[in-house]
Amino acid sequence: MDSIIATLKTLHLHPVADHFTIALLMIGVLLDLVGSPLARFRWIRYAALTLMILGAFSAAVSWESGGWEAHKVHNLVTGDVKELLHDHAELGDTLVWVFIVLAVWRIGVETIGFLAIWRGIYLIAAVIAVGALGYQGYLGGQLVYDHGVGTALLTPTPEASVGQPTPSAIPTVYVPPAGAASPAASPTASPSATPTPSAAASPAKSAEPGATPTASHV
Repeated sequence: MDSIIATLKTLHLHPVADHFTIALLMIGVLLDLVGSPLARFRWIRYAALTLMILGAFSAAVSWESGGWEAHKVHNLVTGDVKELLHDHAELGDTLVWVFIVLAVWRIGVETIGFLAIWRGIYLIAAVIAVGALGYQGYLGGQLVYDHGVGTALLTPTPEASVGQPTPSAIPTVYVPPAGAASPAASPTASPSATPTPSAAASPAKSAEPGATPTASHV
């Protein structure tokens, strides 16, 4: 039994059960409102009774699966989000019993003669209950779509990061600010040319030893 429950917890049944609960109960109450003044169309009443019973069962599944999901995220949220989660859960704890009572009441209205006089009061209570159910669904939508509760955005799994390549470093290209001189346009100091000694500046060769000076002719 524990293994079956553990498997069910991995299937994320809560959003599925929620949508079935809202659809079954709201349509069931709507059919009852339409069929109550039309006594000859008894099939409408029977359809409403069937939807109310199925909706109460679906509400119980939604309540139980919601508890599973709440335990997963309870320690991951803080502040206003945790308060929103608390309000959503408390409303669910109350509504599940409300719809079970309404389903039993609806069976009695249809099958026990003297309870038929309570049909109008039942309809008022059912309309208020589905209104509260719609508000609870609105709170659930805020948790999911505004805060990511119950999604991978809030509870990333380790498998999600496996196999993802690590981004490589991308070299940063330097872009000079507007008006700055380009390095290529800046003057570059060129090495000064080394002067080549000219022949006139070279010292005269000294006379070789032993050489006789030549007398000039007058």
